[in-house]
Amino acid sequence: MTAKGTILEVKRFSVHDGPGVRTTLFLKGCPLRCLWCHNPEGIAPQPQLAYYAHKCINCGECVAVCPAHAHSLSDGVHHFDRIKCRACGACEPVCLGNALRLYGKSVTVEQAMELVLEDRDFYGAHGGVTLSGGEPLIQPEFCHELLSGLKREGIHTALDTCGCVTWDIMEKMMPLTDIWLYDMKHADSARHRQLTGKGNELIVANLRRLADAGARIEVRIPLIPGCNCSTEELRTIGKLLGEMRIEAIKVLPYHAMARNKYAALNMRNMMPTVTELNENTLHQAVTILRNHGVNAVSGEE
Repeated sequence: MTAKGTILEVKRFSVHDGPGVRTTLFLKGCPLRCLWCHNPEGIAPQPQLAYYAHKCINCGECVAVCPAHAHSLSDGVHHFDRIKCRACGACEPVCLGNALRLYGKSVTVEQAMELVLEDRDFYGAHGGVTLSGGEPLIQPEFCHELLSGLKREGIHTALDTCGCVTWDIMEKMMPLTDIWLYDMKHADSARHRQLTGKGNELIVANLRRLADAGARIEVRIPLIPGCNCSTEELRTIGKLLGEMRIEAIKVLPYHAMARNKYAALNMRNMMPTVTELNENTLHQAVTILRNHGVNAVSGEE
């Protein structure tokens, strides 16, 4: 095992990232730029330092340890020069207010294995490990080695993907992946490009090939008001998915709780400002999809 990966975090005892109780490893980097992204820290492939200004207590601990002099105190007030920052992470552990967080840390496959296998006693007969992101498959060597190691240990594996990678990468992961958690944002490619920065031709083609190959697939649809939740749009998605062998479809409600992350990372926030979906709207979407013969459920069930 020689590959290294850049990870965001490890989420333990998850029950929404595949069957059973799971440990989810989030990898950094994504080819899409979805307007509603609630994990903006997962978009760029390189490490990033987030500064949550509202948490800063102006303790000055970061000033003393920063090798790039990106932090300074002036009249007792903390200033962060993002241009100077090397995202080395030296400041994160000394920040007394937890205002600084490094997103993206390099680990070896062996280190990642140690992290996720700490919880193996809780997986039981149905749980296991899920690789998510960002988009995990833009780190294919790391994913392949890690999945291979997990299968040798007899651990159930899941891949949470947007599907926007070349088919050869996905094909290589097929023997090592027990279930695919596959995002579907919109059925129309032009609209998909407006919402995510890329068309969906590759995404749909990869999904068809996975389904034709007999892979276990759970499609996940993030339901975004004004973007993909009209009756017509849902019917189009339902018709598309109804033509494939899909095990289940989960409809996930949009939330805007990530807005503070954009400010902390100095990223432009383009998340839609809309009324959050209620349970009735979710069930209406599920009904429309089920009319096309698919096994659709609300992600809140």
